[in-house]
Amino acid sequence: MIRIGYACMNTSIGCTSASTFRLSSWSEKRFKETVMQNLECLEKILRWNLNHSIYFFRITSDLVPFASHSVCSVDWQAVFSDEFARVGEFIREHNIRVSMHPGQYTVLNSNRNDVVERSVLELEYHAEVLDLMEQDRKAKIVLHVGGVYGNKEKAMDRFVRNYQQLSEPVRRRLIIENDERSYTVADCVKIHDVVGIPVVLDNLHHDANNGRESLSSAFEMARPTWKSCDGVPIVHYSSQASGSRLGKHALSIDLEDFWSVLDFLREHEFDLMLEVKDKENSAIKALAAAEQMGLLNQ
Repeated sequence: MIRIGYACMNTSIGCTSASTFRLSSWSEKRFKETVMQNLECLEKILRWNLNHSIYFFRITSDLVPFASHSVCSVDWQAVFSDEFARVGEFIREHNIRVSMHPGQYTVLNSNRNDVVERSVLELEYHAEVLDLMEQDRKAKIVLHVGGVYGNKEKAMDRFVRNYQQLSEPVRRRLIIENDERSYTVADCVKIHDVVGIPVVLDNLHHDANNGRESLSSAFEMARPTWKSCDGVPIVHYSSQASGSRLGKHALSIDLEDFWSVLDFLREHEFDLMLEVKDKENSAIKALAAAEQMGLLNQ
């Protein structure tokens, strides 16, 4: 049984929860207006999702612009505490699962201290958002392991060391995902074996970068990394964009490919995040396909 969700943006409701502005345009007034607008739109997205039986959603990292930057002089956690609490109550009331996924510049295993320091601040911000919404530890922050820097073993060790220095609120939520170039599911499981961090399986990344194990075998490797308190495992699904670089997400769901992935995993319970460009439109199609297979956990 599964829940199906999509990431960050809804193209049907006429607003975005990821509004931002240039750093040079910073002002307290503009910041507060933007955050309020983003939170209001997030609530609209979640209500739209509920009306369409979508119970899994990735919250944008841009919800609070410049939250981890030194320019941010506003105590946004206190200013918007009521709004965060309201959104969180809606999520809990309707048994919605949420996640977040910091961008490509959040690299915990970087060989540059300044990059690691900024990454830690960004992870702290993501954890604060989910804590302000009073989400349990099933609400996760997804991160790639990072770069190789000429020596994968040392880079993995650096991830472990930096992970162990993170605050408890971040470690409680952080999970790692295989990628299309450097770190396979097996690599991620090696890190789990040291620090206990759950592992996300991404099917497209696995197709591009694996140890010759099947998708179902890769899931069997990742599944035991999840404790009951972490919720059911999260799987990322997308298909390859035709004629584009390896690992680029397709515009819309490929239902034939989607059916084949569900068939591989149908004996398991998991939550599936679609990483498809047309967002909720593909989610609706995916829900219909999963319903036909008797897999929805609604």
